[in-house]
Amino acid sequence: MNRRRLITLAVAAAGAVAGWFYWRFVGCSTGSCAITSHPVNSSLYGALMGWLVADLVLPRTTKNSSPTN
Repeated sequence: MNRRRLITLAVAAAGAVAGWFYWRFVGCSTGSCAITSHPVNSSLYGALMGWLVADLVLPRTTKNSSPTN
């Protein structure tokens, strides 16, 4: 695996943990909230947000196949 993918997975995992903590300490007590009423939903949402943030922030590497003259 390349370094960018490992960092993206690590940030997504941190987002999942943050989502679980959000559910645990802030979450919806009535059960009517779609995301924060269940720990799985909150963790998956946090992982998705972490993945998206990492994908936006980390630089992309491009391979130039055309020769430069």
